[in-house]
Amino acid sequence: MWQNIARSIIGYLDRVGAYGWATIAVELMVIGIIVYLVLIFLQETRGLRLLRGLLLILASVFLVLKVMAGRMHLERINVLANPLLYGLFFGSLVVFQPELRRALMRIGEARWLRRLISESETTIQAICVSVKYLSAHKIGTLIAIERQVSLNTVVESGVRVDAVITPELLKTIFWPGSALHDLGVVIQEGRVTAAGCQFPLTETDDLDSTLGSRHRSAVGLSEDCDAIVIVVSEETGIISIAMDGKIYRGYTPETLERELRKLLNLDRDNGRGRN
Repeated sequence: MWQNIARSIIGYLDRVGAYGWATIAVELMVIGIIVYLVLIFLQETRGLRLLRGLLLILASVFLVLKVMAGRMHLERINVLANPLLYGLFFGSLVVFQPELRRALMRIGEARWLRRLISESETTIQAICVSVKYLSAHKIGTLIAIERQVSLNTVVESGVRVDAVITPELLKTIFWPGSALHDLGVVIQEGRVTAAGCQFPLTETDDLDSTLGSRHRSAVGLSEDCDAIVIVVSEETGIISIAMDGKIYRGYTPETLERELRKLLNLDRDNGRGRN
């Protein structure tokens, strides 16, 4: 058996040697670039661990089905080879569905496809004024600003408000003891669409263990869509922003305003306002 496997490997190397080395080098470089981009995209997500497991299974299947079964004429195993590989392919689409959705979303967010964002100066000012007050008084806050990807599914989990955004409204919603203060607010097209919304919790293991459910919800929502999620910690009053599955901490009301203006395309300044 092992001699057959060795002969198969040697035969494969001989066939590779028959091609031009320049062609092989170009093909290997292209494959390496694709693998590198996939790994960069999946870095620090559960997808990377799943990809490692999938590659191990595929390598085992190839070794058993294509090499051993082929050389030893195990016809029944060969019959199962293609259905099994197809099953693994379609199964991977289900397993990597969140990662594929984020990839397609990021492609759709290419700068040349973006439309102008309709959020006004009044909206940003209302958010920053309310966040300044909430941070100073260490009142927990969770606000999601919709961009290209709809948040209607999240809105359905909360209580519809459909009101013009004002600092007084946001401070009232998040005031301790109110019925809606523990969950999130969704802002769409400059209006507070809903409050008391449940945001999905992130499943990443890399988030700081000192961060609570509010921050994990902010990161979880930002993993699923392109929303800007603003968080105020009720323990420290620290202002944070979650975007693209990452959380950035240490904003002041002033740097928060600059960051929102840039992210909502109201400011051409490319510098981040984060401390």
